[in-house]
Amino acid sequence: MRIAILEDDPDQLALLTRWLTNAGHIVHGYLLGNEVLKFAGRESFDLFVLDWEVPDVSGIEVLGWIRANLSKSVPILFVTVRDTEEDIVYALNAGADDYMIKPARQSELLARFGALLRRAYPQKDETRLSCPPYEFDTQSGTVRVNGAIVELTPKEFELAVLLFRNPERLMSRGHLQEAIWGHSGDLMTRSVDTHVSQVRRKLALRGEFGFRVAAIYNYGYRLKRTSEDPARVSSRK
Repeated sequence: MRIAILEDDPDQLALLTRWLTNAGHIVHGYLLGNEVLKFAGRESFDLFVLDWEVPDVSGIEVLGWIRANLSKSVPILFVTVRDTEEDIVYALNAGADDYMIKPARQSELLARFGALLRRAYPQKDETRLSCPPYEFDTQSGTVRVNGAIVELTPKEFELAVLLFRNPERLMSRGHLQEAIWGHSGDLMTRSVDTHVSQVRRKLALRGEFGFRVAAIYNYGYRLKRTSEDPARVSSRK
């Protein structure tokens, strides 16, 4: 998962980054609230970790901005020294999903992460993904549309599965790049666009089968459900 952390203590930021990186996540760390606002406005993340007390824009202000401008559902975890009941209740009522008091403990942090991510991004079956008329078998790496196998390259298949696991979610090009090619990949933005274009063409993701890949200018892509009924379209073939 792609994680954004706001933490003004470099040592604490490095510690949290190491824990989460070792757990398999891709981490972007920020020392200032304004940095989070800047990058969150043009990049997408699976989860935010916020410290309350930072030098410029506080974590609670960042929380309010995310809920007002980005998403009501993306998980947000506070990790802060503020430990009063009033602070905890205020943050949770403002839209935080969970709250931890420093010093954070590694096992507890990872457990809370796991719980938040499972609730936000449930995956009932790891080997099969069904969004009729699209059927994905992640074990064999195959996809069927109306029962017919469609040939995709391995990266195209990974990209298609990622989009179908996140319908209606706006995902930045950087997010797609890191999720499919890795954090250290040297892939140009144009290559991401090319792969999305191929997936759109091969899987007919232009709305005729109930799903459409929409490009969001200067940001990324969203897999949108359309009003067209896939069964009705199929019956006309």
